[in-house]
Amino acid sequence: MSMRPILIHPDPRLKKVADPVARITPEIEALAADLLATMYDAPGIGLAAPQVGVASRVFVMDATRDPEAERQPLVLVNPQVTWASDETSTYDEGCLSIPDQYAEVTRPAQVRMRWLGLDGKTHEQEFDGLWATCAQHELDHLDGILFIDHLSAIRRQMITRKMVKLKRDRARA
Repeated sequence: MSMRPILIHPDPRLKKVADPVARITPEIEALAADLLATMYDAPGIGLAAPQVGVASRVFVMDATRDPEAERQPLVLVNPQVTWASDETSTYDEGCLSIPDQYAEVTRPAQVRMRWLGLDGKTHEQEFDGLWATCAQHELDHLDGILFIDHLSAIRRQMITRKMVKLKRDRARA
């Protein structure tokens, strides 16, 4: 298990649709462990493989916000939404690939997802609240969509300019 560097927007790898995973392999298990370690270290509540430069349909999440609570890590391979509520919720989203930038995004309040687990079995679960927001945000990453793509063009350009400056500043440091 190792930390992986998180790609910062703009990066063309963040805009590509990730490839389906054919089967659970030791490499996929290692990727999942690295994603979890990197997510917890960041700290974040979700991280998708494309955010560490791997074009595979894998993401991890743990929307347990209470530091005293037991962790509830989930690894979702080839996830898909099988149902979404008509009811929506708006959440102030952020992203580890777009550090220190937040914006309100409206998404379905509840979703049901089906995915392949590391155990090789199909799992299905309904998510609501922050878990639902996180699951949809991470699934977007697998489709080359960032949370800023849900914003107005002007707001998206403003955030993108800040990220270009951040990357330039980090390169100089």
